[in-house]
Amino acid sequence: VQLVESGGGLVQAGGSLRLSCVASGSIYSIDDMDWYRQAPGKQRELVAVISSRGSTTYAGSVTGRFTISRDNAKNTVYLQMNSLKPEDTAVYYCHAMYRSSYFTALDDLWGQGTQVTVSS
Repeated sequence: VQLVESGGGLVQAGGSLRLSCVASGSIYSIDDMDWYRQAPGKQRELVAVISSRGSTTYAGSVTGRFTISRDNAKNTVYLQMNSLKPEDTAVYYCHAMYRSSYFTALDDLWGQGTQVTVSS
């Protein structure tokens, strides 16, 4: 079971990027899916969360600029990032809570990360 992110890159301040994260492998169901980020020298922080039913929560620093969404049929979560700022520069990680079968407990799954760099 793995999460694979894509869509990172270099963009100028004010620009946009869309991150994607696909879960694959032996997955029965996925609960919450999240995006975290970690800037150099800083702790990893939660950016946005989306439940299996589509409820969303955002960090205050990205509210109004970022939108998290998901396609349950494709086991995919997205992060649309608009009005990007240099302080958004970080490695962005996808995270999911999933079950491999009806009988198993929820387990953690992390992606490998994708770099987002915003130039001023």
